Amino acid sequence: MKQIGFIGLGTMGAPMASNLLRGGFKVTVYNRTASRCIPLAEEGAQTAPTPRAAAEGKDVIITMVSNDDSIREVFYGKDGILDVLKPGAVIIDSSTISPDLVREITAAVEERGGKFLDAPVTGSKPAAIEGTLVFMVGGSAEVIEANRDIFDTLGKLLLHMGDNGSGAVAKLAHNAMVGIHNVALAEGFAIAVKSGVPADKFLELVQAGSAGSRQAELKGRKIIENDFSNQFSLALMLKDLKLASSLSDSTGVPSPMLGLAKSMFQAGYTQGHGDEDLSAVVKCYEEWIGQKIGGQQTSK
Repeated sequence: MKQIGFIGLGTMGAPMASNLLRGGFKVTVYNRTASRCIPLAEEGAQTAPTPRAAAEGKDVIITMVSNDDSIREVFYGKDGILDVLKPGAVIIDSSTISPDLVREITAAVEERGGKFLDAPVTGSKPAAIEGTLVFMVGGSAEVIEANRDIFDTLGKLLLHMGDNGSGAVAKLAHNAMVGIHNVALAEGFAIAVKSGVPADKFLELVQAGSAGSRQAELKGRKIIENDFSNQFSLALMLKDLKLASSLSDSTGVPSPMLGLAKSMFQAGYTQGHGDEDLSAVVKCYEEWIGQKIGGQQTSK
């Protein structure tokens, strides 16, 4: 059985590591806030005091951290993992980071005899818990297949997008659409509710009509019920939209809708909603219309 080092036990990483343990893998975990390792230790994980210790001697290292700076620290910091990779080790990075950084780290890993897969996910917290994530992966098809057992334990679908960096590109393009769809849902709710249409009836229409989207399915009831418990934070969505914007700038792709969505999530972040679920972007609209979206519903 493969020895796995897992670095990053946040909203997504902790349930992913838990699923690996339940799948019979031997897992060593590290998190910057050490207390987050305790529940995994109770499930049978070994714990490590540094990223380096979590990675040393492992067949596979999975990283799931928040941004480019955090990934740089994990790989290049004084307790980083690069210098302890054993020959043939595979790194699977499921963070959402810039494609340029993916390519830089790929080169550094390969120089040391390892292999790198950029394998970000979609599905947010419920899918991480249920083991139904969707992976979009950049890198060698051979390396992917050699680690299919890990991907199958964590997710329901793996899409090989191409060479290293393509997984990161696909994730940013995907999350640009997620952000846009959330803003569209919030705006539609605001128009309808401000004019007296019950929020639940409007959501029923959206889900049955041509305006339907996966985000309406996932976030519509949360908005109506004023439930902004974090499945994927507004702050992380803003980070992803900024990365997507930088990518579109570098490739010369006009992205006016992405720009508007980024501005809306920036407004939500500035209002203090960064740690709430990304659907909390609707609070900007609630402030503008002077009422809660869930305040206008059909009587039960």
